[in-house]
Formats: sequence, structure tokens, C-alpha cells
Amino acid sequence: MQRICFRLQIDPDLLDRYRQLHRDVWPEMREALSKAGWHNYSLFLEPDGTLIGYLECEDFDLAKKMMEATDVNKRWQASMSQFFKDLGAMAPDQAMKPIEEIFHLP
Repeated sequence: MQRICFRLQIDPDLLDRYRQLHRDVWPEMREALSKAGWHNYSLFLEPDGTLIGYLECEDFDLAKKMMEATDVNKRWQASMSQFFKDLGAMAPDQAMKPIEEIFHLP
């Protein structure tokens, strides 16, 4: 099982709306994530807009590809892209680059 952590940056002016949308993630998005093998997925948000994500999966590259193939993910990423800074032309899920894990206490 891979443990994946990533960091992205949310526009600080949009934090309240971003939090609100994540209180009620679309049921079909939640289902797609589960089917693609995303487990224990959490997002943590700092007041400055730093977003830290954590998930567990068997194969992160495969899990991302499975999500990229779904219509619901395309719609979700399009609706979320307005909140992120410094992504260029990438969708938020394309910008998720794992941070190296250097210690784990099971």
C-alpha cells in the first residue's frame, strides 16, 4: 500500500468557498474515488491557502489514471481549478506530485 502526500496552493481569497464545497463532495465523486482505489483520503487546509492531501492506494499512477478516465472527475476538476494558484494549464489532480516520505511509525 502506498501512502501519498501532496501539497497544492489555494487562493487565500477563496478559502471559505473551497471549504464549503468540500463539506458536500458530490456522491458520484466519492464513489469514483473509492472505485479507483483511493483510501483514507484527507485534505488539510492552512489559513494561508496551503493544501496538504493524504491518501493510501495500491498504485498511485493507476489510481490517478482511473480517475482521469471518469466524467465526474473531469467535471469536478473543472469546477475546482478556479481555486488553485500556480497550476498553469494543469488540472488540480495533474498537479498532485507526491512528497517523499522519510519516516513512518506504523
